Amino acid sequence: MSQPLLKVSNLKKHYIIRDRLFAKRRVLAAVDNVSFAVGRRETLGIVGESGCGKSTLARCLVSLEKTTSGQIQFDGVELTAASQEELRQLRRNLQIVFQDPYAALNPLRTVGESIIEPLLNYNPGDSRELEEKVEQLLTVVGLNPEYKTRYPYQFSGGQLQRVNIARALALNPALVVCDEAVSNLDSIVKMQIVDLLLRLQDEFNMSYIFITHDLHVVRRIADRMAVMLGGKIVEVLPAGELAAAIHPYTRYLLSSTLSGNPRRRRQRKQGTQLTGPAGNGQCCRVRLRAATPVSGVL
Repeated sequence: MSQPLLKVSNLKKHYIIRDRLFAKRRVLAAVDNVSFAVGRRETLGIVGESGCGKSTLARCLVSLEKTTSGQIQFDGVELTAASQEELRQLRRNLQIVFQDPYAALNPLRTVGESIIEPLLNYNPGDSRELEEKVEQLLTVVGLNPEYKTRYPYQFSGGQLQRVNIARALALNPALVVCDEAVSNLDSIVKMQIVDLLLRLQDEFNMSYIFITHDLHVVRRIADRMAVMLGGKIVEVLPAGELAAAIHPYTRYLLSSTLSGNPRRRRQRKQGTQLTGPAGNGQCCRVRLRAATPVSGVL
């Protein structure tokens, strides 16, 4: 078996918090002993409701957050032990696309200047060659290359997310982490961006970690799906076989999200209690109020 592009082992990210000024400090386990791997040209979808730790995990993976413990091996290199210069070089192959396309871009720069920035950081060269590269990237993501002189406020949300994708592709990365990258878009634009990402994956031989709460999107783009709850990954299964889910929380997500019957969605949601990431970890973090108990779930 070939070595995975990314291997995460027992990853933890804890925050020390206080509810009140003089209250006793407590530990919030935002990411709690998470392990998974991503192969080359594979897409791993990570799903879960807001606050489950998905975005914190994404920031840890690209070294925007310092981990508490655990290992992150990218292309055979241990990121948590890498020097700043090593991380700088590794980031050429490890990029992220954020949820808010407006916040991710400098409003005082043209989109061309934003796209060219990573190229200047790593491959400074002839200005005309860089301009041509920017035009090529805009074309690849389906935008008019003449848009390079426009500012972020002149674009729609879907167009701006295409700009962010173009910037992420500038250095030909091996892995792109998409952190809720289509969540702020309407349904039609959302699927257009998903189709764009699928085409770019084939064209550039990339891997994705696609973080979302939308199971419809995961089924479209991902090879496998990891389900997060309270900072933990509770189940991993093929994205095309969601009906085979075993964990009660995964089944809850499926029934509440994919069911076409609004009444059924409400009934299933009302019949489920969720505990947050600050649980003591001694029991399962989802508790179903059901007539028939599920074996192994408290």
